[in-house]
Amino acid sequence: MDGTEHQYRVAVHWTGNLGQGTSGYRAYSRDHIVSAEGVPTLAGSADATFHGARDRWNPEQLLLAALSQCHMLSYLHLAVLHSVNVSGYRDEATGTMQLNRDHSGQFTSATLYPQVSLVDESQRELADSLHAQANKVCFIARSVNFPVHHEPLAPTDQES
Repeated sequence: MDGTEHQYRVAVHWTGNLGQGTSGYRAYSRDHIVSAEGVPTLAGSADATFHGARDRWNPEQLLLAALSQCHMLSYLHLAVLHSVNVSGYRDEATGTMQLNRDHSGQFTSATLYPQVSLVDESQRELADSLHAQANKVCFIARSVNFPVHHEPLAPTDQES
């Protein structure tokens, strides 16, 4: 690449003022809307553990989703470059977050479990090896300060 910068813009709007603002820890909702031009809005909140709504996306899920999406897109790009014909892809990623005594916290790791279906199963070894390279080029994985692991799984017939 040529060092070109790309700018991204999102808006976050807190919708959780229940009438008392932040007068107390339980006096407000963590609900908010995440939006960007040209795409549907996301209903966000805190994790339910932190008094958020279970039926809304939380920041921790969105970070993990971004890692999983970025890896998939990087992997599919590499598959094309290596003439590996992918016919299906799914991932059920997990992440670990550590909470600290000072009420801070951080992710300590994430693990992706990509299940890649191939047109030609004889390419499985090459296909599986591309995950390490995808991790090295994924913009999001390169931006986080915790390890992102990959454990490719064989797809089942139902998940192809």
